[in-house]
Amino acid sequence: MFEFAHPYVLLLLLLLPLLYIYTVYFRRRPSVVVASVQPFKEVVVRRKMNFPQWCFLVGMALLIIAVARPRSGDEKVVIRSQGIDIILAIDLSGSMRAFDVPSNIRTAGQLNDALKKRELKNRLDTAKDEVRRFIVSRPNDRIGLIGFADLAYSLAPPTLDHAWLLRHLERLEPGMLGDATGIASPIASGISRLKDSQAPRRVLVLFTDGRNTAENRLTPEQAAMLGKEFNVTLHTVGIGGKNAFVLMENPFGGSRPYPVQDEFDEPLLRKLAESAGGSYFHAEDAEGLKRVMEEINKLEKTSIEQPKYVEYNEFAPKMALVALAALLLGFIADTTWKLRLP
Repeated sequence: MFEFAHPYVLLLLLLLPLLYIYTVYFRRRPSVVVASVQPFKEVVVRRKMNFPQWCFLVGMALLIIAVARPRSGDEKVVIRSQGIDIILAIDLSGSMRAFDVPSNIRTAGQLNDALKKRELKNRLDTAKDEVRRFIVSRPNDRIGLIGFADLAYSLAPPTLDHAWLLRHLERLEPGMLGDATGIASPIASGISRLKDSQAPRRVLVLFTDGRNTAENRLTPEQAAMLGKEFNVTLHTVGIGGKNAFVLMENPFGGSRPYPVQDEFDEPLLRKLAESAGGSYFHAEDAEGLKRVMEEINKLEKTSIEQPKYVEYNEFAPKMALVALAALLLGFIADTTWKLRLP
């Protein structure tokens, strides 16, 4: 980007033609007094500028341009981002082994092919895939991880070390913490982690496919009210659809699919989210969970400032030096080897 800091100064260039006319036609030249000009009448007088005059003219032009401050600029953008703190609480009960069959699989043959090719994953593996994408897409946020079944366990505190966080995510397996589902415990644990955070926004996202079957000193509703008290937003995600199954071991070898029903308590999850200023989402299958995570990603925007500044490369000093050199050269020439005598 090239520009002049003071472009109006360039109007002075319009005076240079007047300077040229004055120098050539009106400036008094060295002369002598003679008795008669008759012998000179046949001499053709050509009015033109000599070398010193050209030096003065060019020097003045360069000096005017230098005062206008020609410069080239390189625009810079500084990105300042202020992330938020997010904790993801993932259900690790045994029911997360279930497979949710998408609508495009209609026959047993298609189902077997999808299982063999690992195109169809259980609920936990599907959740891990989408959570992984979510974490990677938010490099400026501190993200933590809680696993829960009978009780909640803090697997990773909110951190910017997302590589370390993803390694913990990969280790999660259905049933590793028990087979019951306790919803109050992960909510209370997540809020306890976030309540003293200095982040501008604190968010807890709960993923579950089951009803609250574990006993806790707090009810899920009481735990969610803590979110409102400590300004922690709670989003809840119910995982599971009507077309789901688990793989049961066959006594004669192999395994066979056994149908199961979705068991999460949608009214409760919706009530918990609303009481803590969040939203409830339902993910019937892998595609549904992908849409849910995209929606949460949009809801929880990271604050980013993009101030701009321009680094300029100034040409005025160099042009001023060249202008002064031209003026000095013209002066020296006019008083030495180009000196005109009558």
